Amino acid sequence: MVVAGVIEREGRILVCQRRAGSRHALKWEFPGGKVEEGETAHQALARELDEELGIHAEIGREMARYEYSYPASAPFLLIFLRVRRYSGEPQNLEFNAIRWEARERLPHYDFLEGDAEFVRRLAAGEFEVGGNGG
Repeated sequence: MVVAGVIEREGRILVCQRRAGSRHALKWEFPGGKVEEGETAHQALARELDEELGIHAEIGREMARYEYSYPASAPFLLIFLRVRRYSGEPQNLEFNAIRWEARERLPHYDFLEGDAEFVRRLAAGEFEVGGNGG
């Protein structure tokens, strides 16, 4: 199971670019990662946001979930969670770049294939993001 956080501030959504040399290098994604044994999806996302961005987040409702499989890999469950609030200023601790972007511009980024369906739906306004970061 993999969790991804959708963080909005002032009408823009935080997206992150993977480092060169990593798996799926330079692809864009939402911050998050694998759920470890004994964790809930909410706990895993809170941990990942602390590790990747140095923020303490209040995780909100689930926005979407679906199963995805990359070629030659086992299928996994991908869960997108809204981040209701957070404290601290997001810092780039693990990525090539982080960027705040308008939702309608997200399809212009080279996202991970697993995120593509969600990005399309998010850009089309299918999900209410809300929240008040900072």
